[in-house]
Amino acid sequence: MSVGALDLGVLLAYMAGVVFLGMWVGRATRTAADFMVGGRDLPWWVILFSIVATETSTVTFLSIPGFAYGRDMTWLQIVLGFVLGRIIVAFLLLPQYFKGNFFTAYEVLDRRFGGATKRTASLIFIITRSLADGLRLFLSAIVLQEMTGIQMHWAVVAIGIATIVYTYLGGMRAVLWTDFLQFMVYMGGAMLAFWLLLDRLPGGWQQMMTMGEAAGKLRVLDLTLDWSEPYGFWAGLIGGMFITLGSHGVDQMMVQRYLSARNLSDARRALITSGLVVFAQFALFLLIGVGLFCFYQLFPPEVAFERDDRVFARFILDHMPVGVLGVLLGAIFAAAMSTLSSSLNSCATAAANDLYFPLAGREITAARKLRVIRVLTACFGLVQIAVGIAGQWLQSTVVASVLGIAAFTTGIVLGVFFLGIFTDRVGQRAALVGLVVGLVGMLIVFFATPLAWPWFALVGSLGTFAAGLAASYVWPRGAISAAQ
Repeated sequence: MSVGALDLGVLLAYMAGVVFLGMWVGRATRTAADFMVGGRDLPWWVILFSIVATETSTVTFLSIPGFAYGRDMTWLQIVLGFVLGRIIVAFLLLPQYFKGNFFTAYEVLDRRFGGATKRTASLIFIITRSLADGLRLFLSAIVLQEMTGIQMHWAVVAIGIATIVYTYLGGMRAVLWTDFLQFMVYMGGAMLAFWLLLDRLPGGWQQMMTMGEAAGKLRVLDLTLDWSEPYGFWAGLIGGMFITLGSHGVDQMMVQRYLSARNLSDARRALITSGLVVFAQFALFLLIGVGLFCFYQLFPPEVAFERDDRVFARFILDHMPVGVLGVLLGAIFAAAMSTLSSSLNSCATAAANDLYFPLAGREITAARKLRVIRVLTACFGLVQIAVGIAGQWLQSTVVASVLGIAAFTTGIVLGVFFLGIFTDRVGQRAALVGLVVGLVGMLIVFFATPLAWPWFALVGSLGTFAAGLAASYVWPRGAISAAQ
């Protein structure tokens, strides 16, 4: 189905508005520091909504309702882990980032271990983030292709270029303020869709609750302990907690937001409060899925859905009124662009600050620093566009695998941070051994065991920590200090 002129106009106006807002708020960006951390004076509540918008992609917007449609609301168990993980990050890891004038998460590793550890962790982040978000761009382009009929590569290019423009010009300040707008758009769109969905059910909310309860769709808790089941209580609480320790504690894309805050207290407030917002957001998405189940039980589709995560997109395209459809499509792209812009800015910051600037020498000027980081932003945008275009020739299982690898590598980096925080004897060489052993071990776990993905970050971090600690008995910190 292709959309009408009005809906397409609404969507294009929204995308143009995002680009304009990013350019306008980012007009004060004059230095590399402005570009990377927005002058370190951004309000905590803007950072809060940017955190939530950044971790919410088109995949989340469409797949979480699909989860409840096909299953139940047990995903909330993982979200409980997300909330708990944020509290631990706020008090364990956040103080580390405010002990110096840092721009990246991995400068903490440089101070504790040395430059090689910093560069290795930064490269892991850059590579996995570029691959994962390039594929997220591809998944977003599928929606644009379905609604307009344009070829896939042009859909990828359109979304990618729009995101590159305002990120290139405005830096972190543009990213955070457009994230705020995009959060409001996609959450407003989700609530509007939910209201219209309830309106189409003859019995409204009460009918949804009755039908959902009878079908087991309202189940939240599953206390069975099964290591291969990703949606049990313990996998959700403990696994979700370690996922968040990695994704929100040591991932540059999130850490860069905290460094944009005025102080540690503001950063901590933004992070902890974001957990409450994320819980409410996921609850809404899951309830939409329950409503979709009830709707299609009463009004079965002419053709069965190929995948559960296509149900919400199809409902939007088929059943939304003219004009409203454009708003909801804007919401979908808001979720996509918020993640992509954050990815471009963080990859460019990590590449410039951790890799290029140290090699360039002290003579590099402020103007050149800004020019370099902007060029890197555009380059990473083009890389992600290329990955997005290539995504149409990959098998879905390959896509899932790459996204999964991106998820568990944060656990490995988390293990290196644990080595720095909880031990004194581990030096750079032992830390690097731990990182390599952790990476190899997780590849084995991922491809050769039935372990459910919520456990990846836990296993990766503990494996890296144990390997690094063991290696320190062969290469103690004091014995190789000169080499560091």
